[in-house]
Amino acid sequence: MPGDPAETGSDTRGRPVRPLFHDYQDLMRYRILHILLVATPYDRFLLEEAGELSERMMGEFRNLDLHYAPGLTGVSTGAEALSLIKRQDSINLIVTTPHVADMNPDRLAAAVKKVRDIPVVLLAWDPGELNGFTGGSHGKESAIERAFLWQGDARILQAIIKSVEDRRNVEHDTRAVGVQVILLIEDVVRHYSSFLPAMYSELLHHSQRVISEALNFSQKILRMRARPKVLLCTTFEEAQAAFDAYRDDVLGIISDVEFPLAHGEKPLPEAGALFAQNVRATHPDIPIVLHSTKPEYAQLAREVEARFLLKGSANMLDDLHTIMLEDFSFGDFVFYRKAGGEEVGRAGNLRKLEENLRTVPGESIEFHGARNHFSRWLKARTEFALAEALRPRKPEHYEGGAEELRQDLIESIAAYRYEQGQRVVADFDRITFDPAGGFHRIGAGSLGGKARGLAFVRRLLSSHAVRRRFRGVEIAIPTTAVIATDVFDHFLDHNHLRRFAIDCADDQEIAARFAAAAFPEAAARDVEAWLDKVRDPLAVRSSSLLEDSQHHPFTGVYDTLMLPNNAPTIEERRDQVILAVKRVYASTFSQNAKMYLNATSYRLEEEKMAVMLQRIVGSAHASRFYPDLSGVARSHNFYPAPATAAEDGVAAVALGLGRAIVEGGDCLRFCPRYPQNVPQLATVADMLGSTQRTFWALPLAGGAEMREESFGLETAEADGTLAAVASTYSRDNDAVYDGISRPGPRIVTFAPLLKHGLFPLAAILEVLMDKGEEGMGGPVEIEFAVNLSPRRGKPKEFGVLQMRPLALAQEHEAIELGDVQGADILCHSRSVLGNGRLEGIHDIVVVDFQRFERSKSREAAAEIARLNGELRAAHTPYLLIGVGRWGSRDPWLGIPVTWDQVSGAQVIVEAGLRDFKVTPSQGSHFFQNLTAFNVGYFTLNADDKGGSLDWAWLDAQPDESHKDHVRHLRLAEPLLVKMNGRKGEGVIVKPSPS
Repeated sequence: MPGDPAETGSDTRGRPVRPLFHDYQDLMRYRILHILLVATPYDRFLLEEAGELSERMMGEFRNLDLHYAPGLTGVSTGAEALSLIKRQDSINLIVTTPHVADMNPDRLAAAVKKVRDIPVVLLAWDPGELNGFTGGSHGKESAIERAFLWQGDARILQAIIKSVEDRRNVEHDTRAVGVQVILLIEDVVRHYSSFLPAMYSELLHHSQRVISEALNFSQKILRMRARPKVLLCTTFEEAQAAFDAYRDDVLGIISDVEFPLAHGEKPLPEAGALFAQNVRATHPDIPIVLHSTKPEYAQLAREVEARFLLKGSANMLDDLHTIMLEDFSFGDFVFYRKAGGEEVGRAGNLRKLEENLRTVPGESIEFHGARNHFSRWLKARTEFALAEALRPRKPEHYEGGAEELRQDLIESIAAYRYEQGQRVVADFDRITFDPAGGFHRIGAGSLGGKARGLAFVRRLLSSHAVRRRFRGVEIAIPTTAVIATDVFDHFLDHNHLRRFAIDCADDQEIAARFAAAAFPEAAARDVEAWLDKVRDPLAVRSSSLLEDSQHHPFTGVYDTLMLPNNAPTIEERRDQVILAVKRVYASTFSQNAKMYLNATSYRLEEEKMAVMLQRIVGSAHASRFYPDLSGVARSHNFYPAPATAAEDGVAAVALGLGRAIVEGGDCLRFCPRYPQNVPQLATVADMLGSTQRTFWALPLAGGAEMREESFGLETAEADGTLAAVASTYSRDNDAVYDGISRPGPRIVTFAPLLKHGLFPLAAILEVLMDKGEEGMGGPVEIEFAVNLSPRRGKPKEFGVLQMRPLALAQEHEAIELGDVQGADILCHSRSVLGNGRLEGIHDIVVVDFQRFERSKSREAAAEIARLNGELRAAHTPYLLIGVGRWGSRDPWLGIPVTWDQVSGAQVIVEAGLRDFKVTPSQGSHFFQNLTAFNVGYFTLNADDKGGSLDWAWLDAQPDESHKDHVRHLRLAEPLLVKMNGRKGEGVIVKPSPS
């Protein structure tokens, strides 16, 4: 397969080296946008034939589905034309008729050239009006670019425009991407005025057939620009020069038999045959068509292995159509056993070509491979780089002959189709849907932030050739369909739900109304068609417009639901998916989401929801489905351990689905750059106290259930997934041994991966973080899942589930902390997130350290939520102090608050429990929101050197209010908070005595 160089260069023979994929944005730089018609009122009347000329021209463009039609202005004299082009820079083509009153066409063209370089074309009514024009001009001195003959076919206007554009764009477009060239050699105006309209119509209709395979609407428009260019040549000299310039990109040649060597000379008999022989000497596989008014030249055409067209034949244009379909590869690829043999296969697109290559006889592969038929067909379909890669591949180059060539062709096309699908978001089409594309949009609206980030990651992986960089591992985005935001809008408006959902404060009522509402029919049919090809368990994930933004990522605000996707009928599976989509829609208006939005500058009316249907990475184990591990990696570590730097990054991983990480549960944290140095596993006590004891998986027997369940490690061991990630504790000698070959309690240390290289997890994360930072221009956060148990014959899978820019607090200045000891310090920590100086905080919400019981942590969370609501309503910032890990969904690890329950806190202190050391859970949604909202965050544990929290002073302060677990203090004088983000250190200073 060809590479993907960043820039177009040249090979050792001076030919351009082109990138594997093109977006065609830079093609057709010169386009006719405004035409000036210079004609007498009578001539204009003849052209209009009782209808507006501009309307007829625009109608022809619309019929061909072209996405721009030139404007048209008419004047009656040359003087008016000259005056107009001096005033209007937009005019870039002049069409003149022979009978302009004040100057003839030659004089007008010469005068135009003195004002501006605008092509001037003559359009005559009768051959007698051409005044000696034979193929374009009186001679080399004429300023008229070309002459054409009106023969009642309005397509001549389109042919004139395209012919002028092609001549000016051909050099750039062929060099840039290998756009193909068709040479038309004809010196008689009447004949090429018939050929060109027919050829351009065929070319543009062919382009429509090709773009029907394009993956999205913008790609369809851009691929129109890559259609073959037609170069009209009227002499042997002109044709030879054109062939010499573009010989490696000539798709075919249509040539008169008799035409002059040079301008002003008489036609040379058999010039076309001589030209064909010159071409055959270097490029024997280029299709050539000779045409003549003399039928006896048919034998001459056969002698030079060319097709023959008889001018004047009633079927000439129809024969031309057939030749362009068959010889110029504008139709299906037809597999023949041999020349003139039986048809053994037919392909209308790349997917069908790949399928046919697997089944057609070997002799057919040899026949077409030896004649570059595969390459020519691909070039005609604008797949230039793939065509160039396949062109040199012939049966004699392979020891295994046709079968080895067959396999090489199949692998090349399959890889190309896959990589092409990775670079664009395909518009879903129920008829042409190809699951190999992997990423489709249902609807026409926005993808939303989360899906947009994934689409970018796909292009990033492709651009840097990351997909197969690690042997035996495929790094990719799981198969995904995105239901775009326009479907969300239609759903709300058709069911009159928008105002109700914004105003309603009852989440259950919103969910019920949404579940009962009608889903857009077209989108439902698309979902069903997609599910017909995708039978794996699915994650139904939110992707709102505002999600994964740089400053407010909205992490954990909206719902994600899981589906086994294994109901017996597709109708049931469709209904389950649509119900899940409706639940995600409803979460847009949940109280949690509304509280989050209130803390930002956004309005709920501005939010729109797209929904991702994404294949879950993993395998089925008994009645469960889960990956071997999931994780979150950050390229910036807010709390780097000794010997590591913040820019080294950090990863959090867990056995099973990623819920354990995003909800702040136990998992393993390590630096991908130093995977064998894991501070969390420094002692046996650390291993036993801070590692994973359960894992999350999706039950497959749950029918329409949309939630994961928690299982013990013994279940993973029975499933065969624990061995890759676990070690064993020996009570006899108080030691931990890698692997699970001996008896004893299992500990999830990931030692087989991080220490023994069972899977290159750390190396993959390093590459992704590096490329992610390069692509996003700053630190990134990556969610991923790994399947070490793929289907037979498939590589291990590293699935990238999400990539977002990481919000970092701006360190405008280094804050001097001053004295961090003494009675005036309420709190000092060497693990602080945030930077700056905060003043004016009078209120403290504190979990009562003396009375707190872990079994009551949910009640404590509810009390905090009530106080947060009251203080937010009063616009009162506060300091929040608690024990254990804030935001953990495991009530035994800390207080399981959600972000909306503490969103009014300006500073948060997280203190370790007596028997539990707090490790900031950098992969959790709670932690991500802290960084996004620039909340000061202090972490300290009992064994922290220099860290302190004055519980006695807090206990001595009078209560503003006091519940069972939480106290609210209101100080007469404000606290002072100082945080040095560069050092990760901070202090909270008590109020000064009044």
